[in-house]
Amino acid sequence: MARTKYLTEPIKTNQMPPGVPYIVANEAAERFSYYGMRSILVVFMTKYLLNRHGQLDVLSDTDAKYWYHLFLASVYICPIIGSIIADAFLGKYMTIISLSIVYCLGHLALALDATKTGLAIGLGLIALGSGGIKPCVSAHVGDQFSAGNQHLLPKVFSWFYFSINFGSAISTLLIPILLERYGPHIAFGIPGILMFLATIFFWMGRYKFAHIQPARNKFFEETFSPLGLKTLGKLAVIYVFVAVFWSLYDQSSSAWVLQAEKMDRHAFGHEWLPAQLQAINPLLILIYIPLFTYGIYPAINKVFPLTALRKISIGFFVTAASFLVPAYVESRIVAGETPHIIWQFYAYTLLIAGEIFVSITALEFSYTQAPKRMKSFIMATFLASVTLGNVFTSQVNGFMKSHPDVAGKLAGPNYYLFFAALMFIAAILFIFVAINYKEQTFIQGTEESASQL
Repeated sequence: MARTKYLTEPIKTNQMPPGVPYIVANEAAERFSYYGMRSILVVFMTKYLLNRHGQLDVLSDTDAKYWYHLFLASVYICPIIGSIIADAFLGKYMTIISLSIVYCLGHLALALDATKTGLAIGLGLIALGSGGIKPCVSAHVGDQFSAGNQHLLPKVFSWFYFSINFGSAISTLLIPILLERYGPHIAFGIPGILMFLATIFFWMGRYKFAHIQPARNKFFEETFSPLGLKTLGKLAVIYVFVAVFWSLYDQSSSAWVLQAEKMDRHAFGHEWLPAQLQAINPLLILIYIPLFTYGIYPAINKVFPLTALRKISIGFFVTAASFLVPAYVESRIVAGETPHIIWQFYAYTLLIAGEIFVSITALEFSYTQAPKRMKSFIMATFLASVTLGNVFTSQVNGFMKSHPDVAGKLAGPNYYLFFAALMFIAAILFIFVAINYKEQTFIQGTEESASQL
């Protein structure tokens, strides 16, 4: 790292940092690999999983949902490990490079071994690799900015999110086809190749990045200082509510996929695979990001000031409404009908609007609220809300399996109505949290400044 550069003075206003394109390219390829692998997991576990003798040994729908959401929970708790390594020891760049190699090995294990052993090893390594780099990459984006161009952060985080969903859209359409035509070895192998390319893209930008040195002992001093503990406490309250959002959101790639198998999937002269329908998610995001940035947000701002917490609050209500649609669909399926897949499209239009309001906003908000030496750690704490949400969903399904009486009460449309009610209650309670929250913003290259919105 002989030519490493450090931020010492603000970059000129409106000048985009030179390392941003490498981060965006890395993120697009990495998200292709992750979402491509993830899009077929439930289908793989229920239709393709083998035992050590090469015979089918698949899981039930309930078991598949249980283990799928437990995997997602693992992915989003590992950021705590990656953030500590980055902020206290190696720095963000070296942490991302090192754990990306672990990530690649996880894809290799899935591609080579279609048994439960290969699944466990592969998903374990992916959870550590993918989870470990998550807070570092998003914090690394923010580190490229200083006082002179910090006003570009919202736009860059939006396009950062755009790259995530560009990669996700392509892989979610392609990988299910590869699974059906060529089996799990090819279907899991292609995402592995893209993860390798993502690592190369990031390595190519090593001399373009602004590198923030690891804080080492100062990281622990700042984390457990009065300011650090106060920041964690304030944000933790918000993240509990965000966890409820993730509990609903991530079921679009588990419960909604299983529901799609029972629906009429003929559209545009083609019968779509259940797992392919998840591509609606990133495709809508690609449309929604510029629509919200240049249309919806300015329009709402004319009515009342649209702060970050107000965006999140609106997103919670929209997400609750989205689960009413699959509840209606399930009521028709239970009645013996085969509803058209267009109903899931309607549900996605609401769910993804909720994601724009909540996820992008919370990502940027977490970065700006984090003290300078705690950026990765705070981002990891935010990502832990995904873990909390998926643990809850996993345990609900596990409880249903072990308690038939509960399973009976949550059968059919009641399953979706339960989560919709949970989100609606959380949305109402969050209004009072948002009203009483006091914002304090920290940007690299500036003195700490407080601003109450």
